[in-house]
Amino acid sequence: MSSNHQITKSPDHQIGSWLTALHTLELVALAVWTGGLVVIVGAVIPAVFNTFGMEPGGRFLTRVFDGYNRITAGAIVILVGAAGWRTWRTRNGAGRVEVTRPELALLSLMILVAASIILWLGPWSVTLQEQAFAAQGEEAKKAAYGAFFRTHSLVRGLYLVNLGLGIALMAVKIRGWMAHS
Repeated sequence: MSSNHQITKSPDHQIGSWLTALHTLELVALAVWTGGLVVIVGAVIPAVFNTFGMEPGGRFLTRVFDGYNRITAGAIVILVGAAGWRTWRTRNGAGRVEVTRPELALLSLMILVAASIILWLGPWSVTLQEQAFAAQGEEAKKAAYGAFFRTHSLVRGLYLVNLGLGIALMAVKIRGWMAHS
């Protein structure tokens, strides 16, 4: 018994497929952003300093964080693009894809923190690090390292704040998606 009956997909089903793909892409971007930092902090930093020592390890980790920051910028583009698409779809009557206020607030804070690190504090910290490495004499080295570690502590703290915000954003997104399914 064969049938020439064709299965057609409804517009709602097509939107659902696109939405599933978009949500997956958003989660991957957030997982890379937050998970990348967990891997760097939990595995890469200890391995580098236990293998190379302070100065070569510091320079190596500067390159690692440069790469991580580029990946973070890519995640930001994906998340902002997805939020823009979802906002556009909501305004054009495709309900259930709206960007919630908590989601927007968390993402905005994450972007603000990341931009502060990538555009201002990170480069400043690298400059102070190089000054510390180049300093001559005990007092000059002590002062240079003191300045570096104060700034570096702020940068580290902001990375950890972003990690917490990213985890919170994942929870908000997943809770919202579960409520709509």
